[in-house]
Amino acid sequence: MEKYFDVSYIWSALPALLPYLWITIYIAVLSVICGSIMGFGLAAAKLSQKKWLQVLAEGYTTIMRCTPSIVLLFLVYYGVPAFAENLFEVNLQNVSSGVFVVMTFSLQFAAMMSEVIRSAYLAIDRGQFEAAVSVGLTPIQAYRRIILPQALVIALPNFGNGFISVLQEGALAYTIGFIDIVGKANLIIANNYGTHTLEIFIALAVIYWLLAMAIEKVFGLLEKVFRKGKQPIRAT
Repeated sequence: MEKYFDVSYIWSALPALLPYLWITIYIAVLSVICGSIMGFGLAAAKLSQKKWLQVLAEGYTTIMRCTPSIVLLFLVYYGVPAFAENLFEVNLQNVSSGVFVVMTFSLQFAAMMSEVIRSAYLAIDRGQFEAAVSVGLTPIQAYRRIILPQALVIALPNFGNGFISVLQEGALAYTIGFIDIVGKANLIIANNYGTHTLEIFIALAVIYWLLAMAIEKVFGLLEKVFRKGKQPIRAT
């Protein structure tokens, strides 16, 4: 009779799962890049003097925050092709499911990043911008050389947390048939007729734990590098 739990199966499952890890990372990186670009636009709208832009950006953020990831994933996966076909007569049925995964988590990450960017910008003393302009810098130069470097340092920890969150939420991609590391884990379980399910998911959890800790370490080092030379001067 086969053992219910076999620790050795955890290690034997890792070589089958790891080749699909790059797919998970690739999807997360694309989502973060696209979401960051959208997040900057949303943050600019929230900081705009135009009320209608503020209302639109805040409304978008609220909707994204209130929509569960799996619900948004299904809305994008089924809704976008339906709208494209009915409104523009464009057939998206043959588009890779990975495209819809990136779209989903880009939309979510954009909402989160808009708040991170807005908060980081507001945390910087407005007087620094005025002082930079007063000594001859153009507004663009003041933002690029004075404001943005400081905002980056402030936003970096939350950016790293958001990246980890996208990796974790991306595990839902298998629900629409996308084969990443979680999708591969479910295929292995199906091929084993449900045996060693616990071992497979323990192996999967170990991979995610190590990946999350590595990302935290990288962003921690980046934060230290960017903070160099920015320590306040202490009186002796």
